[in-house]
Amino acid sequence: MSGSNLSDASTLAALAPPEGDKPDADRARRRARWTLLVLLLACLAPVLASYFAYYVVRPEGRRNFGSLIDPQRPVPEALATSTLDGRPGRVSDLRHQWLLVSVGSGACDAVCENHLYLQRQMREGLGREKDRLDWIWLVTDDAPVPEALQPALAQATVLRVDAQALARWLEPAPGHGLNEHLYVVDPMGNWMMRFPAALDAAGAAKAKRDLERMLRASSSWDTAGRMETSR
Repeated sequence: MSGSNLSDASTLAALAPPEGDKPDADRARRRARWTLLVLLLACLAPVLASYFAYYVVRPEGRRNFGSLIDPQRPVPEALATSTLDGRPGRVSDLRHQWLLVSVGSGACDAVCENHLYLQRQMREGLGREKDRLDWIWLVTDDAPVPEALQPALAQATVLRVDAQALARWLEPAPGHGLNEHLYVVDPMGNWMMRFPAALDAAGAAKAKRDLERMLRASSSWDTAGRMETSR
């Protein structure tokens, strides 16, 4: 019996890892954790670099036409929307694409019509990059959209939103109304730029250059392809 116990003890001793292997196992785990961290940083690096390049490193002589929003304002998760035919959604559904946003009544006065025209022209002017930018019209009341506008809105995303709720996210320049500006929202849902009020064709050309710079700065990580929203 005692011989059997000795034999079992010898077998277990032979199978157990040497004492010197425990530090090696700890080192291997630490290396695995560091490797995972390095891989995570490598994935985030293009995003961080593009934002650093656009918001921090500003070459001498470069000026934005639009006003950068600091701090940026993330899209409210609960801000509800509905399509013109009544289908519900949320503004946060529009994330993962650059957004060029106008705001106005469904009746669409002259300022509204001008913004819709400029939004379309600015987007088309981006050429092959235009699919990375969505043209958004946020309608802040229940007024019907004029039939005459419908054909021109074929490439736009038109959504009704509550005006008071929207005003807690987007904000006009002092002395102006929310409907007097165009707004830029980045693919992560952050409102980050506001173009000046009373935008004309010359101003739109300058605004388009801002959009082109932002698209170039994000080209390493942002691509077209967000799931199409109902228009």
